[in-house]
Amino acid sequence: MIKRLFDIVVSGISTILLLPMLIVIAVVIWVADRQNPLFLQERLGVGMSPFIIIKYRSMRQGAITPFGRVLRSTGIDELPQLLNVVFGTMSLVGPRPLTHADVVRLGWNNDRYRSRWSLRPGIVGLAQLSNVCDAKMSWLYDRSYARDRSLWMDIKILVASAIIVIVGKRHVQQWVHRRRR
Repeated sequence: MIKRLFDIVVSGISTILLLPMLIVIAVVIWVADRQNPLFLQERLGVGMSPFIIIKYRSMRQGAITPFGRVLRSTGIDELPQLLNVVFGTMSLVGPRPLTHADVVRLGWNNDRYRSRWSLRPGIVGLAQLSNVCDAKMSWLYDRSYARDRSLWMDIKILVASAIIVIVGKRHVQQWVHRRRR
């Protein structure tokens, strides 16, 4: 209950404060691509229930655009997911929502991974702050978060994520990796 209230307050205030920047980014994408600046995709949430994730479009014809590269390296492409948090399909912090195809490919559709699917997916999670991009490590980070989650942990993860926008994902991932040793 406290986590959901925290999610609503932080995402609501963030959306309002960031609205001018969110609009400018959407306009830049639309002008560059003449397409919907938002990317909508079905992902799996709590209990593996499908929902539509909202992100900024960062690709054109299968290739990452120059502006999309900037959006991805800073994590700004994820900001429209604040609406997912407000709507209740996501949390600010939690395991990343996966597509059904990803779940099948990873083999995460059995009871062994139940703890991952008991949580609302997050815009950011421990696995995204790690510099390891590996299914086993992602699962270990997700399981660790499910076991040890707290409001304080969420705040630390959100602060690290905010720093990403300033210094870039790679620098924060290196810092997190050094701290977890």
